Amino acid sequence: MQLGISYDGSEPPQALLSLADAADAANCVNMWIATHLFFREPIACAAATLAATRKLGIVLMAMSPYTVNPIYAAMAAATLDELYPGRVQLCFGMGAPRELEAAGIVPEKPVRTLREAIEVARLLLTGDLVNFQGQQYRIAGRRLATGTRPLPLWLAASGPQMLQMAGEVADGIIISAGTSPQFIAWSLDLVRKGEERVGRSVKKAALALCSVDDDGSVANDRVRRRLAYVLRGEHHARNLRLAGSELDQGALSRAFTEQNWGRVDELITDDVVHRHCASGTPARVVEMARAYSGAGLDEIIAYGMQGREQIDRVLAILGAQAELAPATKIKGVN
Repeated sequence: MQLGISYDGSEPPQALLSLADAADAANCVNMWIATHLFFREPIACAAATLAATRKLGIVLMAMSPYTVNPIYAAMAAATLDELYPGRVQLCFGMGAPRELEAAGIVPEKPVRTLREAIEVARLLLTGDLVNFQGQQYRIAGRRLATGTRPLPLWLAASGPQMLQMAGEVADGIIISAGTSPQFIAWSLDLVRKGEERVGRSVKKAALALCSVDDDGSVANDRVRRRLAYVLRGEHHARNLRLAGSELDQGALSRAFTEQNWGRVDELITDDVVHRHCASGTPARVVEMARAYSGAGLDEIIAYGMQGREQIDRVLAILGAQAELAPATKIKGVN
């Protein structure tokens, strides 16, 4: 299992560069730079990260075809790869439902739209002349000026149809932060069905909210509100059920909307944190890292750490575990 790190765009560029420096020093393979509406722009952040590091790869994650045309996404990734060869990958995803809603965007026909987005990007990155007539996108006799740039294409997915499609058409699948090892195992079972259908194999990665302290409660306090932001979404109901987590999502969503942080912290108990994050004492972080590996991941992506000391400590713990065999193979739950 390899180690990556993620930046979500909520913090200023100085935090990004500190994160990138720590990731490079810890031999992380990739910096996954998220695309969140109203946050920092990911292509600019990717360029700054590549310029500031020696070997760290970047993944533009997860660019939504509802907000960024896949032609433009392919152009951006290809240009970055032209400047920093071999260090760039591209990831598509539907986008966070609440962010799309806030921008007045209705994500219609997501499976078909994401399938076409990947197909458009893959055709363009061959450098060949492209004629494409899809239901969502069309290209009439054009090619990328960058020439051939056969970059890996990832898909961020959580639903059954999208997960199976990832196994069929993407080069890799990435699963959201806040997901339990049980949900990850369930998801990867579906990805493998897609792989088997077409006789191929894809890379498998997941974001992991991380925090460590000798006092486990202190560590958990750092991630409660980030985890609440994730788990309030209705699409995480299956994730909660498979993990055996007891959480009133309706109450959590209301508390978050009202900025009733005391109530948010009360709902995101230590038990919920432990089931959905690599958070707590060093021993607890190691235990969760091994559970993620046991779920079948090729790359665990550390996310949510704040401050250089915390970043370095988490990366040191996870880096030491990256090559260890998992203690138990976790099976998906149907």
